[in-house]
Amino acid sequence: MSSLALDPVSSQAEAECAREPIHIPGSIQPHGVLVVLDAAFRIVQVTQNAVQLLKLDPTELLGAGFKDKFPELFQLLTDAIAAETLGPSAQTLARQVSFGSEQFDVLAHRSPTDRLIVEFEIHAGAGSLDTLYPNVRNFIQTLGQLPNIAAITSVAAAEIRKITGFDRVLIYQFDEHWNGTVRAESRNDALPSYLDLRFPSSDIPAQARELYRLNRLRLIPDADYQPVPIVPAMDPEAGAPTDLSFAILRSVSPVHLQYMKNMGTPASMSISILDDGRLWGLISCHSATPTRVPAHVRTACDFVAQVLTMQIGAKSRSEAAAQRVEKHRIQSRLLARMAAEPNFIDGLLSQYEDLLGLTDAEGAAIVWDDQISTIGKVPPREEIETISNWLVANSVHDDVFVTNQASLDVAGAGIDAEAAAGMLAVSISQLYPSYIMWFRPEVVRTVRWGGDPRKSENPATGSLNPRKSFDLWRETVRHQAIPWTTAQVEAAGSLRSAIVGIVMRKAEEMAAITEELRRSNKELEAFSYSISHDLRAPFRHIVGFAELLKEILPAEEDPRPARYIETIIESAHSAGRLVDDLLGFSQVGRAQLTKIKVDMNKVVADALRTLQHEMEDRQINWKIDDLAPAMADPTFMRSVWQNLLANSIKYSRGTDPTTIEVTSTTDGEDTVFSVRDDGVGFDMAYVDKLFGVFQRLHRIEDYEGSGIGLANVKRIVERHGGRVWAEGLVGKGAVFYFALPKDVAGAS
Repeated sequence: MSSLALDPVSSQAEAECAREPIHIPGSIQPHGVLVVLDAAFRIVQVTQNAVQLLKLDPTELLGAGFKDKFPELFQLLTDAIAAETLGPSAQTLARQVSFGSEQFDVLAHRSPTDRLIVEFEIHAGAGSLDTLYPNVRNFIQTLGQLPNIAAITSVAAAEIRKITGFDRVLIYQFDEHWNGTVRAESRNDALPSYLDLRFPSSDIPAQARELYRLNRLRLIPDADYQPVPIVPAMDPEAGAPTDLSFAILRSVSPVHLQYMKNMGTPASMSISILDDGRLWGLISCHSATPTRVPAHVRTACDFVAQVLTMQIGAKSRSEAAAQRVEKHRIQSRLLARMAAEPNFIDGLLSQYEDLLGLTDAEGAAIVWDDQISTIGKVPPREEIETISNWLVANSVHDDVFVTNQASLDVAGAGIDAEAAAGMLAVSISQLYPSYIMWFRPEVVRTVRWGGDPRKSENPATGSLNPRKSFDLWRETVRHQAIPWTTAQVEAAGSLRSAIVGIVMRKAEEMAAITEELRRSNKELEAFSYSISHDLRAPFRHIVGFAELLKEILPAEEDPRPARYIETIIESAHSAGRLVDDLLGFSQVGRAQLTKIKVDMNKVVADALRTLQHEMEDRQINWKIDDLAPAMADPTFMRSVWQNLLANSIKYSRGTDPTTIEVTSTTDGEDTVFSVRDDGVGFDMAYVDKLFGVFQRLHRIEDYEGSGIGLANVKRIVERHGGRVWAEGLVGKGAVFYFALPKDVAGAS
């Protein structure tokens, strides 16, 4: 956060401010009367103004039964207790109850010490919640259409000002250090704008924030009010002041009243915004003149605040979830590359955009086996070594170390903030000092404070004074980076767990597997050589001798021998083609891919020229899009297209004239290519068999082929990091798809 150097104040003054008993002020604001009841419903405390407002002498009320003095209210109170609806939040028992010349709204709640507190608040004006319902309903409907938190808070500020009539409504968000920033504002010309201004945590001390968390709404109609004391000052049974944390009429700190006067806001109302029980921020309403807000308006505002809270929470969680999903995708690609490389470090560095994108960093360093590998913008090598030593000395092993001010937090490292003001580091070995570090550069920015945030101390009393000026006060913040988000920190920790738990602990197992694969590959090469030389020769001999035998047979005698010989020749040719296809299939898995930018239009045209002889005497209407390019091996891509196109040509023979479509589309990070025909199609119940070796869905007597072509397509596409699938309907044709990553990040 801010690097602001605040003026020092005495610890005694700070402590006194933190201990101020704002929840037990011993008095109330004068726009109502408060009575405290014990478990037997006897009045044990009452405010002094009961005689003026209720026309009842406090001495007559003390010790009397609430039922005797207020029989109708007693019935309402006991009904609420019986219904178990009476809790810490003020509940309205009755509206516009008359005492003397005044009308009151009567509210009740249970105090934290289980006292019953009844408040008689002077009725502030006509109206009901029903009259505000259309506005609240429209507000709720509008919220669901807004794209982000900024838009939601802006609309909410305007709605609260419309409902209440305050001159200025601010929506104020706390940061992790409890400094607050005005995120949204709605106002008229009576008060100045505070939009985007920051206010220090000392403006709302910890005990005040806790009260805001417990009691969502607080109203101060007139900052010049004279507090009305409670008599007796102490609860007779407890011997302590009564806790007024949830009282609507609760008196507020004199320091806060002076703060309001200095701000030029005689009246204010605050409504808390909570997120999972934590104080996210406040809706702060101000008026240039004393202002009373009726109970039904406060209820509407509280409801609006709760809806706003839910929307903020939902948007925050949605954005965080989306970021986590994206980080998981990146991590999956990193793990795939690590698995594909003999050295997992090479896998991490092979596509450095993903390693940086995992935490949205601008540079990264991997310290491993006394070697330092770097990408992007990083500190000098000697600083990285110093940081590594500091991490070792401070036992950063199991957790993620994170800071957005590394030059201050990594003591003695002398870090250059220009390259590494922010740092995120994880240990990737349980045995050796090895780390992945991500870096962010310094972001120099100007923070706009609502007045000089430095505390001032009264030299005569030693107490803290509220700030007197709220004029714009600018601070230049240096040596800090943009803070890391929770999703980014979690992604770094998850990658660490994957590396330590999978790569490192299974290093010996992976070495054994690598050796076994090397041996198997040698055996496969030997097997392929044997097939190439030892199997082809017998097939050639069978064909040759069968051709000779056919020539010496008399033509006019029995035709069956000639027919048998033709079958032998064709079977030998089929067996030879099968051997060739098997060899091709094995080579696809072992051959080196050479990826370049491939013009798919040229590859398809070349494949069609090769297949021209299969289209003789056919009526085929070709519909070929302008295909997107791909980063791929052109030789293997030609095999893919030739197999798919031949497949459509073959299985549409019975539907001439026929139409074959070739298209490409974009789907997220993939480019999807397809070949569609209106041939015999297939039953989707057997779609899983299509891409298997020797798997056929049609009789070989009807459609020739070895059953290896689509298996070759699948292997080639998957080696490019893509995927294949198909859709079909018997008698209605089929469509075959293959998708390639735009960056072709798959294994090879």
